Amino acid sequence: MNEIALPRPRANDEELREFADALKAYPAPKTSARGWGYQLESDLLITKGQLDRVEKLVGTCIKKGFLPVDFVLEEEARKFSGVEHPDTDTPVEYMKGYLEAVLDCGDWYTPNWWDGERYYIQMIVEKIDLKKLFEPVCMKYHIPISTSKGWSSRLQRAEYARRFKEAEERGLKCVLLVVGDFDPDGLRITDFIMSNLLDLMNINWADGTEGYDPKDLEINRFGLNYDFIVENELTWIKGLETGSGKDLASPSHKNYRMKYVQDWLKQYGAKKCEANAVLKGEERRDKAITLCRRTIESYLGGDALLRFKIKRDKVLGEMEDMRQKTGLKEAVAEALDAIEAQEEEEEDGKD
Repeated sequence: MNEIALPRPRANDEELREFADALKAYPAPKTSARGWGYQLESDLLITKGQLDRVEKLVGTCIKKGFLPVDFVLEEEARKFSGVEHPDTDTPVEYMKGYLEAVLDCGDWYTPNWWDGERYYIQMIVEKIDLKKLFEPVCMKYHIPISTSKGWSSRLQRAEYARRFKEAEERGLKCVLLVVGDFDPDGLRITDFIMSNLLDLMNINWADGTEGYDPKDLEINRFGLNYDFIVENELTWIKGLETGSGKDLASPSHKNYRMKYVQDWLKQYGAKKCEANAVLKGEERRDKAITLCRRTIESYLGGDALLRFKIKRDKVLGEMEDMRQKTGLKEAVAEALDAIEAQEEEEEDGKD
């Protein structure tokens, strides 16, 4: 395993450059600045109390140009909106693209995927790196996924609760899939999801939509769990150090005697495993993705993708029928031929 030494406080540029070069050479997938801290902690190269330091070091190296600015994943909350880029096509080329879209717009139409289904599923994961890992699977099954970054915000809970409310009103059974760290607070966060949702029952939206009663919601924390950690030999981190640098396993910690800490110590001892550990190595990532897919299919069934394809094909069929009945297909084809003929004439004129 590669060794990475953290530069000393007030490190000079040479030390920072060495740190940056070590990160670039480190065998890990692209992650956020803080995700690098979690990755190094999972590999036992730093402690939990050094997460902030790693995050700041990565930021400093980017600022100084020792790491490229896109070396890390950006936090979604900090992404710009409203950024416009001028079209490079000519107006006629642009119009041509829209005419062509008439012939294949069914590929972009969103059917009601959950019509006739039994379950409606959403997923929250603790870190953006895990979202990136599971997002392709969730997209195939049309499952919304988001990061909670520990304790999710009130607005985030309200947003996914609203979708659950709408789904239940359509007669669907709602399921929230959860992935978090395997440590006392990671499990505690999962345990508190229901009570946090209950706190939102009395909220109202500006459009008059009322709050959601989660009494029928199923919450399934399918990762990170003990059996998966042992089976795949994920790295255990000694101690229960938190982001503040204090150790939950120490009698001096204010939460040490709380039941959730004592229960953890009795069952697992003074150790933990960060969910980012599944990102280390292609084999582990593949197994985590397989776990995600199998968990989803345990609700939707193994033929879910076929059912979704049938719904897509129905849309395509209806649109093709309408194009045939109205003569739209032939009209668009003629217009496209005329545009292409004009483009050829203009190109010949240049010669």
